[in-house]
Amino acid sequence: MPKLTDNKNPSYRLHRQSGQAVVTLNGRDILLGKYGTAASKAEYNRRISEWIAVGRQTPPATANLSVAELIARYKTHVEAYYRRPDGTPTGEADNIRYALKPLRKLYGSTPAGEFSPLKLKTVRGAMIDPKTIAPDDTGKGWCRTLVNHNIHRVRALFAWAVENELVSPTVYHGLCAVKPLKMGRTEARESKPVMPVADEIVTATLPYLSSTLVAMVKLQRLTGARPGEISGLRTADIDMAGEVWIYKPASHKTAHHGRERTISIGPKGQGVLRPFLKPLNPTAFCFSPADSMAEMRDNRSFARKTPANQGNRIGTNRISKPRRRPGERYNDASFRRAIQRACDAAFPVPADLKDDDPQAAAKWRQDHRWHPNQLRHSAATEIRKLFGLEGAQVVMGHATPNMTLTYAERDQSIASRIAAEVG
Repeated sequence: MPKLTDNKNPSYRLHRQSGQAVVTLNGRDILLGKYGTAASKAEYNRRISEWIAVGRQTPPATANLSVAELIARYKTHVEAYYRRPDGTPTGEADNIRYALKPLRKLYGSTPAGEFSPLKLKTVRGAMIDPKTIAPDDTGKGWCRTLVNHNIHRVRALFAWAVENELVSPTVYHGLCAVKPLKMGRTEARESKPVMPVADEIVTATLPYLSSTLVAMVKLQRLTGARPGEISGLRTADIDMAGEVWIYKPASHKTAHHGRERTISIGPKGQGVLRPFLKPLNPTAFCFSPADSMAEMRDNRSFARKTPANQGNRIGTNRISKPRRRPGERYNDASFRRAIQRACDAAFPVPADLKDDDPQAAAKWRQDHRWHPNQLRHSAATEIRKLFGLEGAQVVMGHATPNMTLTYAERDQSIASRIAAEVG
């Protein structure tokens, strides 16, 4: 059977043995009634509509559908649904796959219609217990807020199943009875709040970054943009007509809500960005890992001690077909990893800790690392101090002031000054 394209539906055909109309959905023949009649054509239209509604798959009998099969069908929906306006997938698709791993591990073979609140609480316990699932880099289980988010994603799986008549509505209604974990009333650890990073710490890290990454760090600190908005910056997305440049990301976090995101770039930011603009190829990303790789190779060639007329000629000892090539742009993860490596180089672990106490050495690295989101918090805190909460809200691109409060740390000096005069 030929492979169907996205815009082509299985055909309405004659089943010669019975004289009925037939349609083949996912390899299964479905008889529709006497061929050529209005009733058989209406049945064909109904079957095709239902098939498209559940992601071009044949709905199985709910009694025979396992949790693993439900997850497989849901992933097809997730990959198609969680996409930006430009068609690229969002990070939520990966988050959902990550959240469903303990569910599939524990209850993959369980009939989906038998999944109950107690089973959901067992999955939640597996998220908390580091012996059941892979712990994070702190050696502990998932934090309370991440557990709550992922349990919500598990419930969303069964809500989708109810919507598509794959399980009974009572299954989802039962799962809604499982309440979120409350602070101080659970064994799940608490996550550390994201705090601003001191500019002195950032400055000490910059010598260990490529010029491309240095520009990304400086531009994010000046504009308060999200890491993904910095790494996705293109010359074509910037309006340079005015004194202040206006950057409109091609895709951003709240695009699916119909909101427009604009980032203002002042003279300082323009000075940082200008050497990385690509007017001859405006749709190319300004900050490219390939540029960082080329810079690294140039620096190594410059620092080479062997004379040029001896040893290997420059460029001849490179792998012709490397397994991984530099991408067109950085993403949140690669941006964060590059900064972590620079932090480890800028703040090396003391020799006594490194040799005698591996756990203390790991804690040292954690305590002396920062990540790109902290730059956004630093910018929000400074802007709020200078221009108030409304100014910070506009620059950060938040829909409500409450979200800005999460990013902009309160100015404690004001409270101290009031206390000195009043209290």
